[in-house]
Amino acid sequence: MIAKPPSGKRGKKSKRVRLEDIAEACGVSLSTASRALAGEKGVRPEIRQQVLEAAKNANYVIPTAVAGQKVILAASSAAMIDYVRNQFTLYVLEGLKDRAQTLGLEIVTRPIADRTEELAVLKEAQQDDQVAGLLFLTVDDEGMLAATRDFDKPVVLLNSDDPFMRLSSVTPCNRSSARLATDHLINLGHSRILFLMRPGRRTIERRFEGWRDALLAKGLPATDDLVVPVDDWLPELATQAIAERISACGLDFTAVLAAGDSLAVGAMIGIQQKGFSVPGDVSVIGMDDLPQAVFLNPPLTTMHIPMREIGSVALDLLRDKLSGLPMPPRRVELACHLVERASTGKAPAN
Repeated sequence: MIAKPPSGKRGKKSKRVRLEDIAEACGVSLSTASRALAGEKGVRPEIRQQVLEAAKNANYVIPTAVAGQKVILAASSAAMIDYVRNQFTLYVLEGLKDRAQTLGLEIVTRPIADRTEELAVLKEAQQDDQVAGLLFLTVDDEGMLAATRDFDKPVVLLNSDDPFMRLSSVTPCNRSSARLATDHLINLGHSRILFLMRPGRRTIERRFEGWRDALLAKGLPATDDLVVPVDDWLPELATQAIAERISACGLDFTAVLAAGDSLAVGAMIGIQQKGFSVPGDVSVIGMDDLPQAVFLNPPLTTMHIPMREIGSVALDLLRDKLSGLPMPPRRVELACHLVERASTGKAPAN
C-alpha cells in the first residue's frame, strides 16, 4: 500500500514539508526515511519505494544520489604530520571513510604542502567528471583557501573554517570547549591558569579565546604572561617550556590548560620533573581525549573532541551542496564534553 502524502495540494511545492513529515506519513523512523531518500544501504526495497513515492507526492526535494562518485580529500602538511604523530587525523579519516562507504563514495586522498600542489588537485578535480567535490583537511592558509572559493564543485573544510564564510566547514566547538575546561578549573578554586599552546592555527586561537573568556568572566587574570607558547605539538617541547617556566618564576600557577593532549602530557612531565605533583600542586587538562589519555599517570582530564564525527558530518555537508538546493555555506561546530579523570583536583590552599 502506498502511503498517503502529507496534507497539501499535489503539484504545488510546499515549503513546509519536512523530512519528519515524510517519515510520519510512511510510518518509519527519521533515520530510515533519510537513508531511503539518500539511496543508502540497509533499507528494504519496498520501504525505499514507499518513502520515495511519499516524497514525490509531497514535492519534497530528494537529496542527490552520490553513489559511484569520488571525493578528493586534500590533506595539508599539518594534517599529515598529525597522522604520523598523533591520532586526531586518523580518527577524522575513519569517520570520513565509514560515511563514504555507507554513501557508496570513493575517497581519494591527496597531500597538499603548498599552493602549487593545491592547484594541481583542483585541476584534477575539474577534469575528472567522477569527482563530485573536495574536502580540505586542516587548511588555514588564506592563499590556498582563496583558490577554492570560486571553484565550480563543492568544497568543504574539515578542522578549519573560512574567515570570509564562503565555504562550509566542520570543526569542534573549540572556543566553547576551552571555556568549559577553564570553568572546570575555576570551579575547583584555581585562579592562576596557564594556557599551553602551539600558535598559528585559527582553531587553536579559538581555544585560546575560550580560555580567556572564562577567566575574564570571573574577573581573573588572562594576561600574556600566563600564555606559554611552544613551536610544535611534541610533548618534550611542552616539558621543556613548563620546566623553564618554573625555574624562572617559581610555581606561580596552580593549573594548566593545554591546547592538545600531547602538550598536556609534556606539561605533567615538566611539573613532575621539578618536584611537584599532579594534581596535588598543579591540575592539568588536555583537549582531544586521545585513547592514551586514560593510561597516563595520573590519567588525564581532557575535553572529548568528536573526531570521527568531523569526517562524517563534512561528507554530509558536501552531499547537501550537491543537491542543488539554494543554501548558504554553513559553519558546523560539533559539541565537546569534559572527561574528568585524575589529573585535576582542588586548588592547593595558600
